[in-house]
Amino acid sequence: MRRHLPLLTLAALLAALLGLAPLTPPAAHAAPAPGAASEAAPAGAGDQPYASYWHPNTILNWDPATDPDARFNRSRVPLRPRFTDPALKANANARAGEGKIASLVSFGPTSNNPSQGSTNPHYYAFGHWQYIDKLVFWGGSASEGLILAPNATVIDAAHRNGVKVYGTVFFPPTAYGGQIQWVRDFAQKSGSTYPVADKLAQVAQYYGFDGWFINQETAGGDAALATELRNEMRYARSLGPVEFMWYDAMTESGAVSWQDSLTSANDSFLQEGAQRTSDSMFLDFGWSASGLSSSRTLARGLGRSEYELFAGIDTEANGSNTSVPWASVFPAGQPHVTSLGIYRPEWTFTSSSGRADSHAREARYWDGANADPSNTTTTSAWKGLAHYVPESSAITAKPFVTSFGAGQGDFYHSGGVRVSSTGWNNLSLQDVPPTYRWLVTSTGSKLTPSIDFADAYEGGSSLRLTGTLDAVNTVRLYQTKLPVAADTKLSVVLKTPAAGPTRLKAAVSFTDAPTAFTTLDLGSTTTTGWERRTLDLSAFAGRTIAQIGLEAAGSVPSYDIRVGQLAVHDGAVDSAAAPTGVTVLGATDTSATAKSLRLAWTPSVSGSVHHYEVYRRNADSSRTFLGATPNDALFVPRLDRAGTETSTTLDVEAVSTEYGRSPAATTTVAWSPGGTESNLALGRPATASGQCNANETPAKAVNGTVSGGTTDKWCTTTSAKWLEVDLGAVRSLDRLVVKHAAAGGENAAWNTRDFTLQVRGSTADPWTTVATATGNTAASTTHPVGRTARYVRLDITRPTQTTDPAARIYEVEAWGS
Repeated sequence: MRRHLPLLTLAALLAALLGLAPLTPPAAHAAPAPGAASEAAPAGAGDQPYASYWHPNTILNWDPATDPDARFNRSRVPLRPRFTDPALKANANARAGEGKIASLVSFGPTSNNPSQGSTNPHYYAFGHWQYIDKLVFWGGSASEGLILAPNATVIDAAHRNGVKVYGTVFFPPTAYGGQIQWVRDFAQKSGSTYPVADKLAQVAQYYGFDGWFINQETAGGDAALATELRNEMRYARSLGPVEFMWYDAMTESGAVSWQDSLTSANDSFLQEGAQRTSDSMFLDFGWSASGLSSSRTLARGLGRSEYELFAGIDTEANGSNTSVPWASVFPAGQPHVTSLGIYRPEWTFTSSSGRADSHAREARYWDGANADPSNTTTTSAWKGLAHYVPESSAITAKPFVTSFGAGQGDFYHSGGVRVSSTGWNNLSLQDVPPTYRWLVTSTGSKLTPSIDFADAYEGGSSLRLTGTLDAVNTVRLYQTKLPVAADTKLSVVLKTPAAGPTRLKAAVSFTDAPTAFTTLDLGSTTTTGWERRTLDLSAFAGRTIAQIGLEAAGSVPSYDIRVGQLAVHDGAVDSAAAPTGVTVLGATDTSATAKSLRLAWTPSVSGSVHHYEVYRRNADSSRTFLGATPNDALFVPRLDRAGTETSTTLDVEAVSTEYGRSPAATTTVAWSPGGTESNLALGRPATASGQCNANETPAKAVNGTVSGGTTDKWCTTTSAKWLEVDLGAVRSLDRLVVKHAAAGGENAAWNTRDFTLQVRGSTADPWTTVATATGNTAASTTHPVGRTARYVRLDITRPTQTTDPAARIYEVEAWGS
């Protein structure tokens, strides 16, 4: 994509020398050979699977039967229908049935992007699906691969919300590594077929996504090549349900010339006579009011909707501070001129200082300055996307269950019980987010809803309502179309800080009076744990639920309540049959006492499955959660050996769409005899960038204790802050543990905020980064390694949560054998 020259920076120029395009996604740490991600893991290994990427000639060799990662990249969530009820839009200015939003998002680098999430809870877990129509999984680079398929987690989350997902085909400018031969390879023809197009359709259909975004910016083409690209898209569309969005760069002459509008120079890439070439077009960022107006006229003249044109805005650098001529695309009080295409909305995450800041920025970006989509009043030109586009919902069928899961967390709960204390991200497990973020009405003080990561009933988060309760508060949450039958139930799981009145009611409205709520009292709690209330809706049989919300009433100075689950279902909670044939496809020893695994199973033969959960059985009869997926295959990043056990039993159970649980199917994983783990850094030679005083030496960070007072640490105020430990020989490293200021009893505000951990085998080797922490607040952090090394390095970039310049490290531990 084009970035105007005044915005080019030294970093962009450096990227040019490295063969990267000016707006490519973040470069990978290493650049494998083209197509390597599809071929990285040999059959039978238990290594991490990654999202697929190729060059035009390497995709011709792709076959899901021989690609060991392919099975892990499949989405099992079909695209759900969605609707918009104009009577229920939050913002009076938003216009239903007009302009839509396409979002071009980089969720990770082109290579080394895990297929099914990871153990890093610091992740862009997008939560405003209700405002977008299409998501482009943005990526691709000359050095890695030009064709990038989305990973399964993004497809799963998008499809649950009725949002289509496109992969990316990216041909970079010549200055950034582009080669016109790659474009010719892409458009190669064999008889009456286009072999690469055959593969594009096969990949989309096998992985379960909806189409491709074509970004052709490589110079050197001609009219014949441009014609072949148009013919190829039409051919691919004929192969089945695969769509294309064309980016405004290459023109019909074959030259790269951004039009910033639909013109006679590029219109045949949208429509050519009676032939539909692509399904939509992304117009480059330099558009004007007159250009969009003429684009609308031309689109209509071609028999196409102006809303199949997406006027692009680039928010990668400035996010909600980006200057946009909104009136040119969304004029106040008038029909929208075109749709809107957003480049890199993940600025809300990449620019943030942590999760809370990221959520605040996302609210500002989508909901407006007041974190209320109904009130976008602000002096800023950026009013929020909710100001222009009404909310859509894919909640059109029962059962509907949400535990307010964000697709990430610092732990994992099952039925309110903590079954894992490991952080994670996995958008496949994200629940449909609330339609309205947030919409609260009150004649007094307004309560504050939030997604809370401190407690959960299922997964890693819940809904929390806090604030001063001094009047009736109505919290609108979900827009729905759920028919009520004679046995329909509304279930609410909640938790209060103390047993007693909840002062909370479930609130539902119906399509025959969509803005009028009927409330059902949730009563009192008898404990401080999670409690379920199941409400009978049979009195409303024959009607259709239009909204689901909550109503709080009473007088409480500090009201605080968590909602762990909302569900609408018929009859008793249904379960699915157990999966069968659980198989360990491969295992890789990451240390003497840990493995990574690839598992697979035969799906349940009956019942509707939301996802499968995998656990290890423990000696005390408890279980530890290892991961979950809607798929029939799962990568387990870490299975720890308990003591000297010779085998570990794994359970796989199906969780139904009503959250009933099947019996477990099992398999076992064997361990080799022997194998012990120890802290290899203990007492080893340590060096550092400096020290605060004579008592706070690097040796204090490897002395095995944190209890010796404030001098039992390494401390430094040097501008570059690093510590290195020599393990004495190349050893097998399992994990690194860093104990920060609060581990030694000091102020938690002095815990190290941003740092990296690196290893190498010898002083002649380059350092390899094995962990990066950003926004850490914990007193002790654990970082899996799974490789051999002799030297360990801690590199600190932000030493505290404040402006205090001192790094305080009480211990660095290197566990392995």
